[in-house]
Amino acid sequence: MRGLAGRFIESRSGSFAPILILTMIPLVTAIGFSVDYTSAVQTRSDMQAALDAAILSITTMDTASTLPQRQVALQNSFAANGAPVGAAATLNSFDSTTAGDGTAVAQASASYAMPTVFMQIARITTVPVAVTSSVRKTPALVAATFNVDHVSGYWNKTMTLYGLPFGSTSTTPATAMMKANYTYKPYSYSYTGGGGKTYTAGEPKGYGTTTISTVSGTTETVVQSQVCTTVGSTTDFTPTAGVYRSTAVAKSGKTNGSTIYFKTTCATTNSDGNSSGAEINVSTMDHLYLQMDVPSGPVNPLRSDYADTSNRLYLGAGYSTAAQKALDPSKYLPVEVDSNTDVDIFKAVPCGETSDQAWEDGGNNPPLPDVTNADFFYSVMGRCAFNRRPSDSLLTQ
Repeated sequence: MRGLAGRFIESRSGSFAPILILTMIPLVTAIGFSVDYTSAVQTRSDMQAALDAAILSITTMDTASTLPQRQVALQNSFAANGAPVGAAATLNSFDSTTAGDGTAVAQASASYAMPTVFMQIARITTVPVAVTSSVRKTPALVAATFNVDHVSGYWNKTMTLYGLPFGSTSTTPATAMMKANYTYKPYSYSYTGGGGKTYTAGEPKGYGTTTISTVSGTTETVVQSQVCTTVGSTTDFTPTAGVYRSTAVAKSGKTNGSTIYFKTTCATTNSDGNSSGAEINVSTMDHLYLQMDVPSGPVNPLRSDYADTSNRLYLGAGYSTAAQKALDPSKYLPVEVDSNTDVDIFKAVPCGETSDQAWEDGGNNPPLPDVTNADFFYSVMGRCAFNRRPSDSLLTQ
């Protein structure tokens, strides 16, 4: 059979063999071009994925990075994410000022002269492959300002804001950034009734002194303090802003006396030169959580990122002005966090708005939908800008 085929090809008495060979040349060329085209399509897909990853990566660099620094990082990331050797990525633009609100936009392109294999038959040695990518990065929390509203309860407690910086590992210790310390100050009121009996009752809610401090390493600097003062009376009164009402029935031995009305007034003082509370720079943090330490409480500590304790935290919707809040006060009341929820502080603190928040210190078990059951009330204002957080970046092309 093999000899027969050879004689057929070498035969000079017919013309079919040359025709067959001439017919196969375009067929082989077409198949070869198809292989090179398929390779180009795959190369383009790989380059697009590498460029998308690269442009996202440069949005998490230090916000002060220059365009040339981001260009170097873009090329390095492009190569590390599978771009072909010799492919070049170019950062066409990176701007965080155009939108005016801290939104950053960036555009990049990449090109590669892909060597061909079969197309060289037609003297086509390379095929240009090009891709583009763009990203939009929205502002995120870079600073949070904490203000104490009022704190109550018989237990001393401390609320601390902790942060984990970018690049942290599971063994990186959290950094304390803000502390709010509460010290309970007991108060009792007595009066003399008929028969010379003395009746006494202790204020049932419990108030005291709270200080808010910024924390830098081992140094704590008090920036705000609040002192709550309580007086008792057998005469009722109407509570106002910053003035709280509580009641108790006075007792003398086994005999009940009249109802005593407790009037608690809380006065807040800021440190010199400070009018906004404790402003904490969180721009270098990738993770934030609040922790409530209650040494005498049944649940200790309480953490916003612990699913079994975060439901003792209440979060308000946030409002821009007091007038906005006055339109619908119930809308902005802090709402109890759902059970089994990990609270992201970056999302819990609204941009450019004040959020009312509160903690139940552990004396009552949730669910407690009525926020008045809480013990630690405070507000927090968020300031957002261009930042390093990766979760705020979105590919737009």
